[in-house]
Amino acid sequence: MSVEKIGFMQDLCRVKKAASGRVSSWDQSGRNQDYWMIPAGETVRLADISGSGCITHIWMTQFCRRIKGPGLIDPTLGQYVAPINEINNALGVSWEEHDEAYYRKVLLKFYWDNQTEPSVIVPLGDFFCIGHSIPASFTSLPFMVSCRPEENYKPGATAACNCYLPMPFNERAIIEVENQNDIPYGQYFNIDFEFYPEKHAADVAYFHAWWKRENPCKGWAPELQVNSPEVNIANETGDNNYVLLDIDGEGHYIGCNLSVRHRQSTWWGEGDEMIFIDDDPAWPPTIHGTGTEDYFNHAWGMQNTSAPFIGSCLHDSHIAGFQTSYRFHITDPVHFKKRIRVTMEHGHANHLADDWASTVYWYQKLPSPSLTMQPVGERIPAKPGEPFAPLENISLSPQMLERKENARQRLNVWQEKRQAEVDKKIIATYTKSEKNKIVSPFSHK
Repeated sequence: MSVEKIGFMQDLCRVKKAASGRVSSWDQSGRNQDYWMIPAGETVRLADISGSGCITHIWMTQFCRRIKGPGLIDPTLGQYVAPINEINNALGVSWEEHDEAYYRKVLLKFYWDNQTEPSVIVPLGDFFCIGHSIPASFTSLPFMVSCRPEENYKPGATAACNCYLPMPFNERAIIEVENQNDIPYGQYFNIDFEFYPEKHAADVAYFHAWWKRENPCKGWAPELQVNSPEVNIANETGDNNYVLLDIDGEGHYIGCNLSVRHRQSTWWGEGDEMIFIDDDPAWPPTIHGTGTEDYFNHAWGMQNTSAPFIGSCLHDSHIAGFQTSYRFHITDPVHFKKRIRVTMEHGHANHLADDWASTVYWYQKLPSPSLTMQPVGERIPAKPGEPFAPLENISLSPQMLERKENARQRLNVWQEKRQAEVDKKIIATYTKSEKNKIVSPFSHK
């Protein structure tokens, strides 16, 4: 059997002409201050690697805490040891809190082969599937996050973040962090790579990732429940779908993570994915799915599980209304030769107006498309219990208006019927209460 046919990990049994390397935040003084302090409002280059090679693994962990009051440990004495006092504030030794939104305030930027435009521009947390700036432990094939149990599901808490996706380059690889916060933060990192004596073949595509948010999505009936008959109208255009990715070029889409904050105490899904490829007409798309949970390869809602290609990074059973899901097309990438537009309904026929944020991952040949980033103020995630963004006025079709009126009338009829049944139950309760008068046989007459 030839080596090429051995399977998924065939490189492990092949001796390659390669040189291994790493750039990291290690303390070059030999002490234990193995993190870099990234100043507020500044960009710092973590790695600048020249030559032909491939980034094979990225590990990061970071911290950002706001000081609430003076601690008892001399800050000077703590400069060459671990940077965080792992002590409960209630003990009076320290008083500091996680910056709850800094995972969205820090941007990761990757540049390949001397391009001036980044091929990756994503908030640090969302790149590693930390949605809503709320880390939680999960394991997939391309990404893995590990939190201490006491910090799971806490906004801004510390976490170990790993990415195993290969990132080839022919001339140069640059990785930067841009801290758009108003305070510094600490960054640990290892970036592992290989050098090769020759350049990659012409068919090698470059890694890309991009983030966006829509808050709220343009929903025409956010007050109506998913799966109710009134929202079951036809969507035969894909208009107003949430657009995860819309680019020109040649390559393949390999997946996304999606963070949703839902307005109702109901189910936020049922929206179909619609992926338009190359010369697709305005309708229908090449790929049309059957529902949001189906796209993420779950069913009957999203389950609190993580698997190599699919799962929940954050499940709404832990924080009501907050969900982050992932789907990686590792064995089933979506190929495009000219262009691709990846979209998804927010609720069936786009009736929901929830807060959606997504990170998409893909490979394509250079040059990279121009990838913009929303201002930091538009990236800050909501906290549990905060009010939702105000809704825009959406133009409603006659059918939509009719469905809203049908829902109102059906609710009135349903409430009348229910109240009639409740009234019957109340009368029955009083009747039963009368029958529950019991006198002791030993009572005195």
